[in-house]
Amino acid sequence: MPLPIIHVHCCARPERSGAAPRREASSRIAHRHDFAAARESATLVAMIIAGDIGGTKTVLALFETAGEDLRCVREATFPSLEYHSLEAVVDDFFSNTARPTLTGACFGVAGPVEGGRARLTNLPWLLDEELLAKALQAPRVRLLNDLEAAAFGMLFLAPKDFEVLQPGKAGARGDIAVIAPGTGLGEALLHFDGKQYHAIASEGGHADFAPRTDDEIVLLRHLRTALGGHVSYERILSGAGIGNLYRSLRNEATTREPPWLAEQLSSGDPNVAISAAALANRDPVCVQTLRMFCAVLGAEAGNLALKGVTTGGVIIGGGIAPKILPALKEGSFLAALADKGRFSGFAKALPVRVALEPRAPLIGASRYLVSSAIHPGARA
Repeated sequence: MPLPIIHVHCCARPERSGAAPRREASSRIAHRHDFAAARESATLVAMIIAGDIGGTKTVLALFETAGEDLRCVREATFPSLEYHSLEAVVDDFFSNTARPTLTGACFGVAGPVEGGRARLTNLPWLLDEELLAKALQAPRVRLLNDLEAAAFGMLFLAPKDFEVLQPGKAGARGDIAVIAPGTGLGEALLHFDGKQYHAIASEGGHADFAPRTDDEIVLLRHLRTALGGHVSYERILSGAGIGNLYRSLRNEATTREPPWLAEQLSSGDPNVAISAAALANRDPVCVQTLRMFCAVLGAEAGNLALKGVTTGGVIIGGGIAPKILPALKEGSFLAALADKGRFSGFAKALPVRVALEPRAPLIGASRYLVSSAIHPGARA
């Protein structure tokens, strides 16, 4: 079943930290009459702030709200590791403009949320809803697991925001698996109750890696030694995981690392260099690395689909998948996803798509505060 198309009117160009504030031109405001009518009747347009908080970057956006409609006023991206707290990022966000009165805030965070508090997995921040509410002077602050926010966001993307890898069974409907490799590996489920969807967070990316092939067994042994014990799927299906895969395969290779690749690995982001070399077919070990990455991702996506019986399909989110689409279409991904023994037919019938919109977690966080259509049981 196709996801409902419910648009969020977002900024065309997100700012980078340090950039001067930029407001959207009036010609870009969708449903402008809603906001204009509120102002003309002297009714205060409610303002909320939403964020996508990750180990690499933090994206914040300020929204005007009118009922369940949203208009993005400003958006900016900040390097997370250069700040000691989320409050410091928010201060920077408002440093060049007057801080508005907020009616709420919601942040998708890369880590488990318990009792309104979250300690991020790949970032030394401790977040607390009550403390953030005081700092933001907002009556309502919510923390969501980042994949819970991303899963919500998937419900508001248009068909053009997806790349279909496997069309699946016509008219498929039901729960949906969401798996997202990026700085880490996120996993979530969208549960369909017959009328609407509810996002269910998980920390499935930290579950034990289960090798399927002889090469993956060699990879497991290499990583157990390198990491000193436990090997999770996140150690492979993430930005750093691409480097882990490459080092394991290079150790087993009979060919030497070419000088041009060695220079790129030492001077820039090695994971980007490995992926680029693979997509350009410039180095066989890089090609093998990306092929194995896709196979492991396909296998784990299939695992998640089986555990959730996600007859509505699988969505691949995160920042890596859109950048390696040719590799995902090459065949190893779908072959591993379908390699489920007696349930291979089930896996082959699943609709499988890649989400191309990087703002899905931000959209999900913003919609959580205002939309009753997907989560009527949200805490008040």
